[in-house]
Amino acid sequence: MDFALLGSVAGFALATCGTPGPNNMLLTSSGTRFGYRPTLKLLLGIMLGLQALMLLTALGLGRLFLHWPALQWGLKMAGSGYLLWLAWQIASAPPPGAEEERLGMGWHQGALFQFLNPKSWLMAISAISGFTLAGEQYWPSAALVLAVFLFFGLLTGHVWALFGIHVRRWLRTDTDWRRFNRLMALLTAGSVAMIWW
Repeated sequence: MDFALLGSVAGFALATCGTPGPNNMLLTSSGTRFGYRPTLKLLLGIMLGLQALMLLTALGLGRLFLHWPALQWGLKMAGSGYLLWLAWQIASAPPPGAEEERLGMGWHQGALFQFLNPKSWLMAISAISGFTLAGEQYWPSAALVLAVFLFFGLLTGHVWALFGIHVRRWLRTDTDWRRFNRLMALLTAGSVAMIWW
């Protein structure tokens, strides 16, 4: 194992998975609104989707964006639209009720969201193109990249979800919930700006 490569991949994975973005805003919002178990399902779905996206990128899907730049533009448009829709859903959500506690975004929604999330595409393409080795070392290095991203994605995703769960303790009134929902919606909508920079 190349420890220099491992260190570089780990640093990149920690930075990209741990910083604010659409996935982490969803995890925080879900942790606050629905609690740990539904948010764990969402986190597992996000990681499953990201792993599938990275594997497909390693198999050559990422090259489509190099050959057809219009695909990248279309993904940005679709991802931006979906994020703005999610922001609206978060902003207009009422305070949670007892029945709603068992709900939340399902794992399949989290997984499918990765294919509309431009940050996930950027992470996958950058990680596979930047940290895989040529020749016979390609697939072992690609497997290392996927494993490191899985580890740091689960770790940092838990941090964002637990942050949301702790925030819940401060939300005692309907007004508190409305303010929090608007803040999370604003942050989710704000992540659209990161897509276009």
